[in-house]
Amino acid sequence: MKNREEIIRNYVEAYNQFDVDQMVADFDEAIVFENISNGETTLSLTGLPAFREQAVQATTYFSSRTQTVLSFQHQDDQTEVAIDYQGILAIDFPDGLKKGDSISLKGKSVFTFSGNKVVKLTDIS
Repeated sequence: MKNREEIIRNYVEAYNQFDVDQMVADFDEAIVFENISNGETTLSLTGLPAFREQAVQATTYFSSRTQTVLSFQHQDDQTEVAIDYQGILAIDFPDGLKKGDSISLKGKSVFTFSGNKVVKLTDIS
């Protein structure tokens, strides 16, 4: 069985390199993805095709992006990862952010595992 931290580090490295195929290499076909911002669910997807489509679309939003893992916390079937996020926008956003603006966030991602597959990913910022 692959080590959870290895799976997560592979995902983060692929994310930083805009490599969607590698990002989803250890995802279950029935992956559930949720994005929670300021306590509200802003996106919820089920299934690998839906996640892949969203991930490909998201690659167009940034000219560069870097997630840095700060720490891991393991519980039963979950690993919570503290994340530092930096990105440079590639497009203008409706909320007033402009192409070339940089964003910096701290958040966490919760990976839920079944065996050596990620069955749920929740990003919280």
